[in-house]
Amino acid sequence: MRVSPVNPSPLSSQNSGQWPALLDSLAAQDPEDARIAISQYVWICKRQRWKILGFCALAVIATVIVSARLTPIFESTTTVDVDRESPAGVLGQDAARSVTNDAEQFLATQMKLVQSDGVLRPVDQRFGLRLREKQSSAQSPREEAAPIVLKYLRVIRPPNTYLMLVSYRSDDPVLAADVSNAIADSYLEHSYDIRLRSSTSLATFMERQLDELKVKMEHSSLALAAFERELTVINPEAKTNILESRLVQLNTEHTATQADLLRQQAAWESVQGGSFEAALASPQGEALRKLVEHSQEAREHFADVSGYYGTNHPEYRRAKAQLDQLEGALEVTRASIAKQVEVGYRESQRREQMAGAAAAQTKTEFDRVNARNYEYQAAKREAEADKTLYAELVRKIKEAGINAGFQNSAIRIADAARPALQPVSPNIPLNALLALLFSMLVAGSAAVGGDLLDKTIKDPEQVARTLGTEVIGSLPLLKNVPGGRVLALPSSSDKGTVEERDPSGFRESVRTLRNSILLGNLDQRYRSLLVTSAAPAEGKTTTAANLAAAYAEQGQRTLLIDGDLRRPSVHRSFKIPGIVGLANVLRGEFDWRAAVTPVASLPDLHVLPAGAPSRHSADLIGRGLMEMIEEAATDYDLVIVDAPPLLGFAEPLQMATAVDGVLVVARAGHTTRKAVAAVLATLNRVRAKTVGLVLNEVHRDLSDSYHYYDYYRSYYRTPNSEKLEDNATNGVPT
Repeated sequence: MRVSPVNPSPLSSQNSGQWPALLDSLAAQDPEDARIAISQYVWICKRQRWKILGFCALAVIATVIVSARLTPIFESTTTVDVDRESPAGVLGQDAARSVTNDAEQFLATQMKLVQSDGVLRPVDQRFGLRLREKQSSAQSPREEAAPIVLKYLRVIRPPNTYLMLVSYRSDDPVLAADVSNAIADSYLEHSYDIRLRSSTSLATFMERQLDELKVKMEHSSLALAAFERELTVINPEAKTNILESRLVQLNTEHTATQADLLRQQAAWESVQGGSFEAALASPQGEALRKLVEHSQEAREHFADVSGYYGTNHPEYRRAKAQLDQLEGALEVTRASIAKQVEVGYRESQRREQMAGAAAAQTKTEFDRVNARNYEYQAAKREAEADKTLYAELVRKIKEAGINAGFQNSAIRIADAARPALQPVSPNIPLNALLALLFSMLVAGSAAVGGDLLDKTIKDPEQVARTLGTEVIGSLPLLKNVPGGRVLALPSSSDKGTVEERDPSGFRESVRTLRNSILLGNLDQRYRSLLVTSAAPAEGKTTTAANLAAAYAEQGQRTLLIDGDLRRPSVHRSFKIPGIVGLANVLRGEFDWRAAVTPVASLPDLHVLPAGAPSRHSADLIGRGLMEMIEEAATDYDLVIVDAPPLLGFAEPLQMATAVDGVLVVARAGHTTRKAVAAVLATLNRVRAKTVGLVLNEVHRDLSDSYHYYDYYRSYYRTPNSEKLEDNATNGVPT
């Protein structure tokens, strides 16, 4: 009779397609399995604390021993002060150099310079440092020519300072101090040599340029002198100014003569017409004007005389003669005035021509002198520039020579190194502390890494997270038990309570498993159960025997069938004969009821042994076992079948289809998740009902989920419990 429970299993047939993916994820380590709480790491380190502490102690002791055997190393330091405000020279721009904001770059440059080959090579030749550091007797030519690098030299700069600390380490404190001071001195000399070579090179270059500049200055001076001789003056610029003033004056005079010529020409053209008005308007018209007045008076007088006297009258003739005389004088005066005007006009014309010619000549000379003056000024500027440059270059050469011999105090030794009293290496306390820290880190990482790489089943939370099933019970690890088994059976020799005889809580765990199965399916109880595992030696037989005994203790009629026909062991647990059993029933030699053996200490428990081991008998399991379980279900409250391991054997699959539920037993810390997943997938494929997983041999070292086993011992502690616990631990029957 097979019962189908109402509550579906998480591994039902509708999820059968998920198992290949589950197996693949287990093979590749499910990423969810890596998300472990920090408390789990703490617990892992706590569990492995003695190993971690032992490793750390060993590492610290080894470090102390090795450090004590090392050669002491002494360090001496020379302090070098770098003054950025000190001038580089005593003359010129070097003496007035302004402070720049390149302190970081400058100090970094100086630190590199201290470690350069030019600084270290003289010190190495003096002390043989490379031979000491390499601990060799000679160097090859190639090594000798290579740049020197001292591995025991250290150059640092304290923050926010202008100091450089030149340190050297050696097993000889005096040598360390001498080398540090020698490197600082070599650095100062090297800096001075660099500046001296730079100044010398600059002076040499300027001297070559000075010779060329001197020749050029002489040529420009000769050209200037030639211009002065050509112009017959020392300063053509002054002559240009004179010519310019003369030209202005001549232009003014020329303009005045032109104006006078126009007036004279106008007067001449006026008098050319013969009119008295033009003659009167001329500058000489005053005399003519007087004659005209006298002529008018004489004409009026003649008119008056002619009116009184006749033509023959003397008065008439005298008046007429006077009038004729005045008119003749008037005509002569008019002609004289015209002649004078013409002469003035001719003189003005000649004067204008002479003034224009003089102005033109002066303008021509001025243009010529002015044009030559530009060339003269250019030659003069070039000659003066050559003289100035020559003088400046001579001054620079003198300054460079003086500055080259000046060894300023911008870089100076502030504190010379002295031999150290205490070695800086090995620092035994520091090495021990570092060894402790690193060993703790390595040991803790190894412990956590080993736990993460462990693919075995450990606790219920891990099973639920990775396999999607639940753990319905866990059985504690039993030490020093004869045969590796314990059976929760009362006997006549038992003294005290069950708790006193069960200090490890194993029997209580069996009862918990029993109640989990009974209470997990209240609607329709299991009438038959199959107990199996993934591999041998995982505790399935012990679990099945103790579970059957726990059911029988409640007064339920229980039948335990040993279905492992290859390696039967149930009869040894109950110390009953195992010659006749299931194998004989399957071969038809006996009825199953005749092969059942009752257990004397538990009246409600009956056992059907496997019989004589036979591989042929295993092939008979099939319908015969199913019919036998259905018949036994009518006589017993529960039928428990102890089956062989499921992986690698065929008969457990047939047995699984004949029962109401399958209980899978896994050995905590030994059975892999992949093996359990394969078992669950196989059961799901044959549509067998999986009740759940039982973890066997659990203990505190597997997970912090099992800490409650410590409480069980103290909860039932009695005055006699310590003796009983010692007997149980040592395997002595109580």
